[in-house]
Amino acid sequence: MDFNSPVISLLLHFLLLVSLVCHVYSSETSGQNQTFLPNEEFHKLKRTIKMHLRRINKPGVKTIQSPDGDIIDCVVSHKQPAFDHPTLRGQKPLDPPERPREHKQMGIEDYNFQLWSFSGESCPEGTIPIRRIKEGDMLRACSINTFGRKLKRVRMDTTGDGHEHAVGYVSGDEYYGAKASINVWVPQVESPYEFSLSQIWIISGSFGEDLNTIEAGWQVSPELYGDSYPRFFTYWTTDAYQGTGCYNLLCSGFVQTSSNIAIGAAISPTSTYNGGQFDISLMIWKDPKHGNWWLEYGSGNLIGYWPSSLFTHLKDSATMVQFGGEIVNTMSTGAHTSTQMGSGHFAEEGFAKAAYFRNMQVVDSDNSLIPLPNLNVVANRPNCYNIQEGTNNGWGNYFYYGGPGRNVKCP
Repeated sequence: MDFNSPVISLLLHFLLLVSLVCHVYSSETSGQNQTFLPNEEFHKLKRTIKMHLRRINKPGVKTIQSPDGDIIDCVVSHKQPAFDHPTLRGQKPLDPPERPREHKQMGIEDYNFQLWSFSGESCPEGTIPIRRIKEGDMLRACSINTFGRKLKRVRMDTTGDGHEHAVGYVSGDEYYGAKASINVWVPQVESPYEFSLSQIWIISGSFGEDLNTIEAGWQVSPELYGDSYPRFFTYWTTDAYQGTGCYNLLCSGFVQTSSNIAIGAAISPTSTYNGGQFDISLMIWKDPKHGNWWLEYGSGNLIGYWPSSLFTHLKDSATMVQFGGEIVNTMSTGAHTSTQMGSGHFAEEGFAKAAYFRNMQVVDSDNSLIPLPNLNVVANRPNCYNIQEGTNNGWGNYFYYGGPGRNVKCP
């Protein structure tokens, strides 16, 4: 692979931008370790948190207690956080758009279960399920201002900034969406301020301050959620993570329409080594009529949309699509992290042992799903996490990826 090529250079530049490492900038933000705050400052912080929680947590018409400790509030759809956004105020959710055309793909059935709905509970029609944010969630964050967000500033003076990836990508054309099936695992995460995720990125912009991204997948993030469950998540930004966008529904912007899937909720069942493999299928695509970017989870289950008014470059099309895994390596023990990516096993172990993306496709200008043209794969620390691509009749474009992190070749 030519790491001096413009495409690889652009990709590595992007990899420097993505995600959150608390310890990198905690001393530069207002979020000191709350344990050591003076008593007066601590009470001031608690009051600020309560005010922030009142803004985030909308009153529901029904409350559901999940087995994992989550509280799900069923919020009237037009009162959800999205409509606090200045460009969306006073609006209501739009009707579903025309779905992209595709040839039927064969493969493992995907599962769309979440722990909160195992008991048969559901939200009434006209409402959406929202995971309630608690005081403890905010106290785990680096600061109130950065809660639910990725890095505000990009540090260009370090290599990788602690983020390690194994991804497949396409670039050099106009893309109007992407789809893939991803098997879900429970990777071990070494430090509370590290995470492990697998996702789709829809990308446009110059990879400077005007970077636009739309992201969706599953993640294990003890800091954000307070546990080690794999959870369905979304993200967006229009300024390279500096001030816009957030995870899930933690800020205004994403408009949810689904009444049976909660963004940020735990996914179950999950895949097991040498055992059953359980997928989630995700599709993001641009509505040709209104220009909004819609998200589908599972078979025909529309979650909602990112309004085109949120974006600059993504008002038109994407210039790159990525699929794959990412971890954060904080070196908390002085050695490489043992945080796992995917299943925690290398790509060459194959089916039922390594994590995979399968049936990867992109949406073209005719609103049709097509196989990936010229898929490239890259792993920036292949001795720690790697990736191997392939193609077959059942899975179309696919790859295995992941790894254990620290090992004899990755000290």
